[in-house]
Amino acid sequence: MYRWVIFAIIYLILVVYGYQAIKTLTKNKWAYFSFIGLSILVLSNFIFQFSVASDSRVLTQSKSYAFGFLLAFMSISMVVVPILFSEDIIRFFAGIFNKVHPSKKNFHVPSRRKFISKIALGLAAIPFSSLLYGMYKGKYNFRVLKYTLHFEDLPDVFDGYKITQISDIHSGSFDNREKIAYAVNLVNEQKSDTILFTGDMVNNKASEMLPWKDLFGKLEAKDGVYSVLGNHDYGDYVEWNTQNEKLQNLEELKQIQKDIGFDLLLNDSRFIEKNGERIAIIGVENWGRGPFKKAGDLKKATENINKNDFKILMSHDPSHWEDEVISDEYKYHLTLSGHTHGMQFGIEIPGWIKWSPIKWRYKYWAGIYKELDQYINVNRGFGYLGYPGRVGIWPEITVIELKKGKDLA
Repeated sequence: MYRWVIFAIIYLILVVYGYQAIKTLTKNKWAYFSFIGLSILVLSNFIFQFSVASDSRVLTQSKSYAFGFLLAFMSISMVVVPILFSEDIIRFFAGIFNKVHPSKKNFHVPSRRKFISKIALGLAAIPFSSLLYGMYKGKYNFRVLKYTLHFEDLPDVFDGYKITQISDIHSGSFDNREKIAYAVNLVNEQKSDTILFTGDMVNNKASEMLPWKDLFGKLEAKDGVYSVLGNHDYGDYVEWNTQNEKLQNLEELKQIQKDIGFDLLLNDSRFIEKNGERIAIIGVENWGRGPFKKAGDLKKATENINKNDFKILMSHDPSHWEDEVISDEYKYHLTLSGHTHGMQFGIEIPGWIKWSPIKWRYKYWAGIYKELDQYINVNRGFGYLGYPGRVGIWPEITVIELKKGKDLA
C-alpha cells in the first residue's frame, strides 16, 4: 500500500503542473477542473486494476487500458513539467535579483508565462494524442514489409522462394475480431510458399487462443505453416495452483497449434524438398538473454541437418542469434525472430530514421541485419502486450523472397 501512496503523490504533483499550464491559458474553470478530474479518475482506475481487481498478476485487457490511459496522461506532465519547472527556476532567481537590485529593470514578464504554457501544452499534445491514437487505431495498423535476400549457395530450385513471417500474436490482448480477420486474410494474400510463426501465441494461458482458433486456422501455404514457442507461451508469468497445471497449459497450447495446422518445432527440424534439392526449416524453443527461459538447443535441433544444407532458423528472441547462432559452427543463412515488438513505440521513416527506446536493450530489434554472411529478421510483432496500442512501430507481416546469387544493388 505504501508504494501506491508514494506513486499517487508523485503523479498528482506532476498533474499540478499540467493544471497550472491550462489555468494560465484560460479562465474557464471547466477546462482545468476537468483535467484534474480525469487525471484522478485515470489514476484511481490504474490503482484499482493493479491492486484490488482479481487475478492481480494476470495482464487483462482492462489492466492494459488502465495502463494505456495512465501513460497518456503522464505524457502530458512529462513534457509540461520540465518546461514550466525551468521557467519557475528562472522566475525564482529573477525574483531574488529584483529584491537585491530593486532599481534595476524587472525581469518578470507576465506574458512570458502564458507563452511558455502554450508551448508546453502544444508539445504535450503530440505524445498524448499519439498514445490515444495508438490505442484506437495504431495497434491494428498492419503493414506488409517485403525484403529480397540473396544467397550464392541457395539451391537453384528455390530461387524466388517466398516466406511469410508473423510473430508475437499475443491473442490474449485482442479486442476486435474484424481487424484480426482482416490481418489473417492479409497474410494469406501474400501467397507465400510457407508461413513461419516465431512464437508468443498467447500472453499467459492457452485458453486465450480459443476464441481465435478458427481465424488462425485459415492460414495456409503450399509448403506448410511452421511455428516455435516464445517466452510467454510457457506460462511463466502467471501463478498456477500446481506445477502440473502449468505443464497441462503448455500441452493444451501445443494441441491448439496442431489443431489449427501449425507444425510446432521444439528443437527440431523439417526439410522442404523440390526436384531433389532441399532447404532446412529449424525451430528452437525459447532462448533469451538474462532472465528469459533458455530452452533452445541448437545441437538437438540440427541432429538431422547436414552442415552444407541451406538453413532457415526460427528462434523467438534475437539475443539468441547474437549470443549463440552467428558464432555456431553451422552457418544459419537466415534466422527469424520477434520478441522485441519494437517496444510498440518509436519513429521510423525509411531511409531517414529508425529509432525506438528498445534499441538500448537489444542491438537487433527490428528489421533485417547481417553479420558474418548471415541474416536475421526481427519481426515487430503481429499483436501487442502491456500498452494496448502502437505508436510509430506498426504491427508487421514480413514477406522475404530468397534469390540465388549476389546482391548487386
